[in-house]
Amino acid sequence: MRRDDRDDPFNDFFRELERMMNDMTSGEFDMHVERREGESATTNDVHLDVYEEDERLRVVADLPGVSKDAIDLKCDGERLTIDAAGDQREYHERVQLPTRVDEHTAEASYNNGILEVTFETGDDSADIDLS
Repeated sequence: MRRDDRDDPFNDFFRELERMMNDMTSGEFDMHVERREGESATTNDVHLDVYEEDERLRVVADLPGVSKDAIDLKCDGERLTIDAAGDQREYHERVQLPTRVDEHTAEASYNNGILEVTFETGDDSADIDLS
């Protein structure tokens, strides 16, 4: 878990929290949210939940105050990037997914301020036929 908040008064607290989380997970899972430099004062943190269900991964995010047309989603199979802007709010989130997904299977919906994106999970390795 890593953060980049250079002038944050809670740096020491978050550094210790990240150290404890990494100790608990034995360094196997390293989640971090990257922030862009120079974000506006209207930027809010996105509340989101990630669910692993059978062979699917579902990301649910609260994005109140933005229109469907103002949401931009990108995924490279390992990270989901959410950019959205409304009259009074902007959201910029880059989320490390807990498992690799097939980004070409993505399905997204947005209703009443709730964004839901689902993916089929990708195989971590491929079978190789020996001839």
